[in-house]
Amino acid sequence: MATKSIPPRAERREHKSTHHGFELSDPYHWLRDPNYPKVEEPEILDYLKAENRYFEGRMAPLEPLIDTLFAELKGRQPEEDASVPYRRRGHMIQWRFAPGAQYRTWWRWPEDRPDEAVLLLDEPALAEGCEYFRLGALTLSPDGRYLAYATDIDGSERFTLRIRELATGTDLAEEIDGIGGAVVWAADSRTLLYTRLSEQWRPYVALRHTIGEQSPDGSEDIEIYREADDSFFVGVDLTQSDEYLLIATGDHITSEVRVLPAADPTAEPQLIAERRTGVEYDIEHQGDAWLVMTNDSERNFRLARAPLADPSPANWRTVTAGDKRRYLTGFLCLKDLIVIEERIDGLDQIRLRFTDGSERLIEFPEATYSAGLGTNAEYESDHLRLGYDSMVTPGTVYDYEIATGELVVRKVQEIPSGYDASRYACERRMIRARDGVEVPVSLVYRRDTPLDAQARLHVYAYGAYGSAIPPGFSTSRLSLLDRGFVYAIAHIRGGDDLGYHWYEAGKLAARENTFNDFVDVVHGLLGSGVSAPGRVTISGGSAGGELMGAVVNQAPELWGAVVAHVPFVDVLNTMLSADLPLTPMEWPEWGNPIEDQAAFELIRGYSPYDQLSAGEYPPMLVTAGLNDPRVTYWEPAKYVAKLRTLKTGDNPLLLKTNMGAGHGGKSGRFDSLRETAEEFAFLLAAMGVDEAEFGD
Repeated sequence: MATKSIPPRAERREHKSTHHGFELSDPYHWLRDPNYPKVEEPEILDYLKAENRYFEGRMAPLEPLIDTLFAELKGRQPEEDASVPYRRRGHMIQWRFAPGAQYRTWWRWPEDRPDEAVLLLDEPALAEGCEYFRLGALTLSPDGRYLAYATDIDGSERFTLRIRELATGTDLAEEIDGIGGAVVWAADSRTLLYTRLSEQWRPYVALRHTIGEQSPDGSEDIEIYREADDSFFVGVDLTQSDEYLLIATGDHITSEVRVLPAADPTAEPQLIAERRTGVEYDIEHQGDAWLVMTNDSERNFRLARAPLADPSPANWRTVTAGDKRRYLTGFLCLKDLIVIEERIDGLDQIRLRFTDGSERLIEFPEATYSAGLGTNAEYESDHLRLGYDSMVTPGTVYDYEIATGELVVRKVQEIPSGYDASRYACERRMIRARDGVEVPVSLVYRRDTPLDAQARLHVYAYGAYGSAIPPGFSTSRLSLLDRGFVYAIAHIRGGDDLGYHWYEAGKLAARENTFNDFVDVVHGLLGSGVSAPGRVTISGGSAGGELMGAVVNQAPELWGAVVAHVPFVDVLNTMLSADLPLTPMEWPEWGNPIEDQAAFELIRGYSPYDQLSAGEYPPMLVTAGLNDPRVTYWEPAKYVAKLRTLKTGDNPLLLKTNMGAGHGGKSGRFDSLRETAEEFAFLLAAMGVDEAEFGD
């Protein structure tokens, strides 16, 4: 007779702290390694490894299903693939996947001589022997002599900068560790700007490095700007015109930008506008003016023009106004054209504004879709590169011919195993939340799937940081649709799907709207006859993982299975830890419970870890990354440890920790698909599909 496996049980150790007169107990605090970001404590590693072994044991009987799913997912990816080339300084640049490769190679050739393609960078070679690999910066010097690139080989999001001389294909002596992902060149093709990370993962300083003048390790690099506010992050960029270097700093709600000529990187940076709490702005250069997108007077942003000589806010003259329906989300400045990305009633739009003040909207072929600017690398261009998809239309790359208004298809996402869009349907519904607000939800399903109480429903959402979830295409999702699932994206408050107000209505004191919206969307779908309680699976990651924890606590009876990826579930303890990565920057999003008692009580009232109680919970799969700087590994570990002591019944509770990766899981294109196959197998087994069963 087989012996039933016993899940790991983390030891409870008394740990108490007092805040605003309230004693907070955290018996699993010990899972936080005191030497983090190094995680070396044997007892912590032993516990995480034990959970991984338990995960593997429970999932072992599902390996045939995982193999089947992985074959499906992989079969929808072309073994050999390439991007549509883009033009930059007289050359074309393209990435390619060799047959079966996990990572890309990058190529360049003279615009009129495609047979002279030269390999710029070989990611598979750089990733050789690495459990994780991610390419950050990849930028050519203006004279085309050098390639600056940055790599992360453990998922910690700390990159190493190197510089390659293209004529020889060899790297220079430069090797600068601990930088942010972005790097920009000055006009002299010898000087670079980059940011360095603090011990708390904050990009806090912008530095200048000149080849041959400073030490190759960056220790002598010149500090251009240092940010004193520990809640602000620093970034570097280059204007579309290539004429100005940008140093931007900000948190989630406030920003500030400095500029210096690309031709004179030693110049003193010029401040565009002093920071004002709650005011965000981005800038671009065009001719004799700055273009500024800001929410200073309209929360849905406006686009303004200011003179180069005096770009202070008093001189910001509105070019394009936002309003309650029209939400400006981004813009691009070409020499004779401004391209504005916006959403009207939640639907993506791209608007062209010409020098004579006339405007034109680009028309797309479907009623609901996702569209945005692609790689547009040059200041002077006769076309725009666009990306487009919908829940039933694979990703399409267009070139929009500015003169004629024609959309030219450059590439349609290839699905080697086959795809027939006519077999699927999508729709958008509005569902009333408990406070009367109408919440959008996007649905996709096979046309032969009955929308009734027998349907299995999967619901995904994020709902934080003003990040909208577009109604886009997914080849992986087809594996659920083809097994009779209806797939829904809930466009809940906390994202900016319907505008900036939609974001503000799901943060700080209004945070619980996000959780309520999700539950109410599901109730609305069930009330319309789509699926039934217990036949609904849900998933979300990071802040969306916090959402998963909160809605499990609020309405556990609804869920047939839950997947929470790197979930931000220990909200209160994290927001009380000012020394943790990202925490001070997060206070404008969640509140500062250290100084504000009301914020403390509010967060404690919804923090999934703090609100766990005894009872029956649905099947749950929780993931973590040991090197994750965004949601530290101990949050999901503590959550699962505590839940194991409280849950009743036999529903599986599994924790999988990637021991060599970070926030995004495994990095290779096929390795990541294998993890998706595991997730889908978990959901299918929990719902009794394919007669899959968990191990004992």
